[in-house]
Amino acid sequence: MRSVVGDAALALLLEVTGTPKPGNVDRHRDHPDLRFEHFLAGAVGSWPGLELMAGDGPLGAAFDRAVEGMADQRGGNTQFGALLLLAPLVRAAARGDLSPDGATEVVRETTVGDAVSFYRAFEHVDVAVEDPPEGLDDLDVRRGSDATPALRERGLTLEGVMDISAEVDGVAAEWVGGFERTFEAAGGLLADDGPVPDRTSRAFLRLLAAEVDTFVVKTSGREAAQEATRRARAVLDGEESGEDLAEEFVERGINPGTTADLTAGALFVALRRGLEV
Repeated sequence: MRSVVGDAALALLLEVTGTPKPGNVDRHRDHPDLRFEHFLAGAVGSWPGLELMAGDGPLGAAFDRAVEGMADQRGGNTQFGALLLLAPLVRAAARGDLSPDGATEVVRETTVGDAVSFYRAFEHVDVAVEDPPEGLDDLDVRRGSDATPALRERGLTLEGVMDISAEVDGVAAEWVGGFERTFEAAGGLLADDGPVPDRTSRAFLRLLAAEVDTFVVKTSGREAAQEATRRARAVLDGEESGEDLAEEFVERGINPGTTADLTAGALFVALRRGLEV
């Protein structure tokens, strides 16, 4: 039987095997500077951090270690958001309560020190982020460790950081919203049938069809994000080819990265609940 850490790493690996996932790297498509093998190396490299997530030490330090290991490949940022989503899920699973309430309890226990470690993780890779809200320039995550005094002065925990970002970041919204979409997508994976990579593709499309991807909003604009959602629905309805859409979105640089992060989290939950590979 696989361990909690084994299922977390497997979820990261299975996520990138899902094909097609329009706009993402998958088995059939690479990005110009980010390839399939970079995601495989990122998942393996994150293992020491995943082990810390499954322990009882500071969650932020575990995330920072996972990102540091993930970044030990030439592609750069492969799974930053997925690791952030996994952190409370892995901790909850290790405690024996992988549920929305169990993961939310982990979130509520986070500290200012966890927030400091989260900011430090941005020093390992380039992450696409929006400018901070007005009056919060000292909390710009791109400042990395330089933001430590502001975090400590404000007494801002990692939960608090996620709460500030929830309106513009889908992973942060899961952290403070009970992981609703993650657990719903996990149920869809379990109710589906066929090879897991095919189920993964369909789970991704269902997530994308249901809600605009915040990473696309940041990198390509809201109109492109709304188009991605509309066309994902068309693929699910059989009105458009998923493979053709995947090729087009890669060419146009429309990359629903947040949807991929949620898919990875859903895969982890489904694996812990009996998804067979």
